[in-house]
Amino acid sequence: MRSTLRFVPVAAVATILAAVPGSAQKTTGPKERYEMDVATMSGFAAMGGGKGGMGGAMSMMFGGGPDKAVAHQLLLRLGSDQAPGAPPPRGDHYFEPQAKLGKSVPLISPERREGSTTTEFERPKGRLLLYWGCGAKAGPGQPVVIDFAKVAAGQVPPGLFSTAVPVVREVSAANSRSYMDWPNGKGGKPPSKDSSLLGAHRVASNVGSDINFTLAQDYMDPLQASTAAQGDGSVMIRWNPVQNATGYVAWTIGGMDRGGSGDMVWWTSSASREFGGGLWDWLPPATVAKLIPQKIVMPPSQTSCQIPAEVKKASGEMMIGNLNAFGPEANFAYPPKPAGKVAWNIDWTAKVRFRSHTMLMVGADFGGMGAAGGSDAGSAPAEKPKKKKCKGPLGIPLPDAAC
Repeated sequence: MRSTLRFVPVAAVATILAAVPGSAQKTTGPKERYEMDVATMSGFAAMGGGKGGMGGAMSMMFGGGPDKAVAHQLLLRLGSDQAPGAPPPRGDHYFEPQAKLGKSVPLISPERREGSTTTEFERPKGRLLLYWGCGAKAGPGQPVVIDFAKVAAGQVPPGLFSTAVPVVREVSAANSRSYMDWPNGKGGKPPSKDSSLLGAHRVASNVGSDINFTLAQDYMDPLQASTAAQGDGSVMIRWNPVQNATGYVAWTIGGMDRGGSGDMVWWTSSASREFGGGLWDWLPPATVAKLIPQKIVMPPSQTSCQIPAEVKKASGEMMIGNLNAFGPEANFAYPPKPAGKVAWNIDWTAKVRFRSHTMLMVGADFGGMGAAGGSDAGSAPAEKPKKKKCKGPLGIPLPDAAC
């Protein structure tokens, strides 16, 4: 059954639910929840077909530097409280031709693997040094030092990860009777850099009604960021303003060139000690708007941030950096809200989240093909650089395939 093309914002649902008791309209559902995460990746994040990380850094040696690299990322998730008409759960997302993804991409339920696997565990060594804030010098009380040996023994310090910034995950296999997603290795190619999501979208599955919506927002523009060493030992990050960006956050991880036995240095642009959470992810515009006055997120008018000299000195030769531009969000629901106090039985909702992010190798050479704004990108590599041993202790979110 195909739903007619009439929508209401999901935000309206929250407004109704928040009304004064006795005046609220009874709401049920939604039976189906669909999410699209839409990202524009640039710099090292876009290298290697959008995989980013060290593999992308190596691939650039045979195809030019990362300065103009751009890739698009699309993550699709469908959750339903209904069982499939004919198992297993399956569906398709149908696109307009300008998406250049074919007629559709398949939504597949992840396979459940039985049995257990043994993971080799290596007790972390060294310390984690936490710095925060833009400026030539680190602020008072920095760094906060965390001993990995104590953490491994179960002594996790309070307030290590942000509690002020939520990680928004609404659709998953854990909260859905039927669940499917894409990419899944079962078909469909990644979106090209000239792909467009503008226009009509239809999601058809065997776990509920068709989902129809029209997007007026496309992939965000790419971030073009550069780094420059300053005379005082700090590092300046500069970037272009991105249209529709709601705010920015930057972070770096350093010390990974020391074989995993020394200090790892973690810095964030937030003016207060805020690490992890949704800062490295997609965040709703309303959440970003609340974080800007708290100086946890930089405003959309800001286009530079200085990494303190202490951070660069403690990080060693190389820092992996990331700059995240939060973007708009589009919400849809069906059917429309009925008039009066008639119960609103929501069939489906759809949410589309946008962001743009770039990755920098601050201080890296890679045989003469360094980070944006860094070393000469035209010289030939003397030898193939060795892959550095790096890890993400305590679940620190390194960029995709950064190690």
